[in-house]
Amino acid sequence: MHIEKNVCDSIIGTLLEIPEKNKDGIAARLDLLNMGVKTDLQPEYGERRTRLPLGPWNLSRAEKREVCNSFYGMKVPEGYSSNIKNLVSLQDSRLLGLKSHDCHTLMQQLLPVAIRSVLEKPARYAITRLCFFFNAICAKTVDVSKLDKLEEDVVVTLCLLEKYFPPSFFDIMVHLVVHLVREVLLCGPVYFRWMYPFERYMKVLKGYVQNRTRPEGCIAERYIAEEAVEFCTQHLSDVSTVGVPSSQKMGVSKPLSGCTVSVVDQDLLNQAHLYVLENTEEVLPYIEQHMIHIKTAYPKFRKRTKWLQDKHNSTFIQWLRFKVQSELEEDNHGVSENLRWLAAGPNMAMPLYRSYLNKGIKFNIKAQDDVRTTQNSGVYLLAHTMQVASAKDKNPILSNMGFYGVIQEIWDLDYQKFTIPVFRCDWIDSSGLVVDELGFTLVDLSKIGHRNDQFVLASQVKQIFFVDDPMHRGWSVVLSMPNREYNDVIGDEVLGDVIIECEPFTRGMPNVDTFDELVGELGGQNIRGGCEDIWIE
Repeated sequence: MHIEKNVCDSIIGTLLEIPEKNKDGIAARLDLLNMGVKTDLQPEYGERRTRLPLGPWNLSRAEKREVCNSFYGMKVPEGYSSNIKNLVSLQDSRLLGLKSHDCHTLMQQLLPVAIRSVLEKPARYAITRLCFFFNAICAKTVDVSKLDKLEEDVVVTLCLLEKYFPPSFFDIMVHLVVHLVREVLLCGPVYFRWMYPFERYMKVLKGYVQNRTRPEGCIAERYIAEEAVEFCTQHLSDVSTVGVPSSQKMGVSKPLSGCTVSVVDQDLLNQAHLYVLENTEEVLPYIEQHMIHIKTAYPKFRKRTKWLQDKHNSTFIQWLRFKVQSELEEDNHGVSENLRWLAAGPNMAMPLYRSYLNKGIKFNIKAQDDVRTTQNSGVYLLAHTMQVASAKDKNPILSNMGFYGVIQEIWDLDYQKFTIPVFRCDWIDSSGLVVDELGFTLVDLSKIGHRNDQFVLASQVKQIFFVDDPMHRGWSVVLSMPNREYNDVIGDEVLGDVIIECEPFTRGMPNVDTFDELVGELGGQNIRGGCEDIWIE
């Protein structure tokens, strides 16, 4: 944890030239001269000031502003980290007041995005490789067979950093990165051993202090009082535990705020109702029967999969209602009560919410995020669906496909006896989705597709968030929310992360053998061309 913080401080301090954290300077340049390496970066002394040529690790003033503006504009999900905007000083282009967990989130995901458009490729990709390593080493699930390869890759990564950074950058903390893989091999996953939960709890204990001359007594007295009340609540029904907000309990699914009841459009209601039916296990046999019915009624279209699917979508709701009614009229019908209410359809007066809590994760609609400093409206869905090559493709295939969207409305479908929460989302069209050479997924949020299939169950999506890509204007980088369900257990085994295949951090680092081909070389010259120099009074 502290190795990650110190390495992050060194990288940020060197790139943005933050005093007392910058590993570059006159002494570092003289070390290069004494060792006989990169002699073209030696300081040039003048009468009043000293000139330092810009090295591969230095940013120009415009690049520093660009990096800080990128951090300043980032909105992350609630509970992901502190507000990044408060850590940025735009006046002097610096990051100030970084805590341990802030450095953790920067090194895991945010820093590789912020530096995408600055530095030259070799130096930038070397830093990105180091960020990929920290993300892989902190994963909740670790493949032991890949640890040896991961250790080899981080050694090469540090060697690449030595090519593009001054020797003063490589203190003991950077050296200790090499030993982290062996520590995981001996001790297990990192999250069992880091100090973030204890530091968060220390903040809770500090909040108990009312008399600063007797802090220990305040903490002990308040702790004993809460423990006694919690013991009493175990013998009472419908009483929440003291000190644990209900909105943060894992496994809880409920609406949070902003309920408005309105009559929704009938076409959208049918679309949401159809999605619920197709994702209900009791309805699956009826879907097969309906497809057989369509093929029998329209024998000319038996081989046109897309036409059959469209016909099924437009007629299934009404067919199911009549089918269930006919079965209910029989004496020995096998229709369950849930299926009966599902076939009857939902109420048109729909409760709409601004926020919804599902398994400890808070989801907001886009309009709610626009007035907040957090971003909780991004969702990702991995679905087994029909894929077509073009609009004229008559023989689509079924396969797994990832969808990225933004929540526009949160509905609570009312089936009289129970309710089912669904999200109406704007899904990104396939033309607005690309994956770059490092594995980053880029989306164009203005390209909306899948207008006829906007809904998804709240239990099916994973939360993601979008960060503006500084390299391509109008595009956003997709980043995932880490899984925090530490209390989800089966027996004694802790459930691992649900891996989003599109994330570069789950794919691993770029191949070491092709790294030089991917980024190119500096051409034997260490001075950055076209950039202003550093002047020291």
